[in-house]
Amino acid sequence: MKFFRAYVEVTNICGLACSFCPPKSQPNTTMPLPFFREVLKQLRGRTEEIALHVMGDPMVLSNLDAYLDEAHTQGFRVMITTSGFYLDPDRRSMLLHPSIRQINVSLNSFNKNSAGRSFEEYLEPILALCDDKADKRSDMFINLRLWNLEGTERDEAFNARLFTRLEGHFDLESGHIVRHASGERQSIRMASKVLLHFDRYFEWPALSNPDAGDGYCHGLRSQIAVLSDGRVVPCCLDGEGVIDLGNLHETNLDRILSSKRALAIASGFEDGKAVEELCRKCTYKKRFDKE
Repeated sequence: MKFFRAYVEVTNICGLACSFCPPKSQPNTTMPLPFFREVLKQLRGRTEEIALHVMGDPMVLSNLDAYLDEAHTQGFRVMITTSGFYLDPDRRSMLLHPSIRQINVSLNSFNKNSAGRSFEEYLEPILALCDDKADKRSDMFINLRLWNLEGTERDEAFNARLFTRLEGHFDLESGHIVRHASGERQSIRMASKVLLHFDRYFEWPALSNPDAGDGYCHGLRSQIAVLSDGRVVPCCLDGEGVIDLGNLHETNLDRILSSKRALAIASGFEDGKAVEELCRKCTYKKRFDKE
């Protein structure tokens, strides 16, 4: 199996409690750097891109640059997804690393937390990161994610304030964002390779969800995930490791991917079948119906 992207959760620690994320039941775990190095060795030849998260925020790691160095040494492109709450100057400087292809900042995080930080205190480091990218002429993409389409009045008020601030910072005409927003999943250009990305809230898969039925998914088709404790799961939405295919502390990736369970998941999705209970109870796969 080869994948477009592998999610390697360097830590499952986020430090926040966003209302759109499920509560975490797993103990706090950070993947040791030597083990991370071994995980990458097993992924070589299977993918060229790794995302350093599943449930955690990689920016909580003060030594993230060491992980980025290792990824760069082994020839991987890196994607970072962060809440934006850990972008102090030292951590921002790490994000100019040559291995990084894309940074996703989940702007919803501010509006869905009770963290004691003002709107400006939250947004200023994010905009500073965008400025750092421009100043250094970095080729990476920054996606400012606003995944709250069809949200509440609170979301609408937050969005309006955010749009005004972004338009002012990026020297855009007042109302530019609203005029170009269609109400569907899309990206609006703020600056060179800096995008405001819209999407809807989604329901995380859980065994307690109603059965959503069969369908196609990218799990074990174009993606795979390795949790911070070494467990391999089919996709980036199984942060609890419900579909535990094996642990890289105990066996190798080749053996895990050639197991009957893994092969059944992959072949099932190829035929539009969800063979695992968690997959049947995941509504996210409905997004792929039109692909």
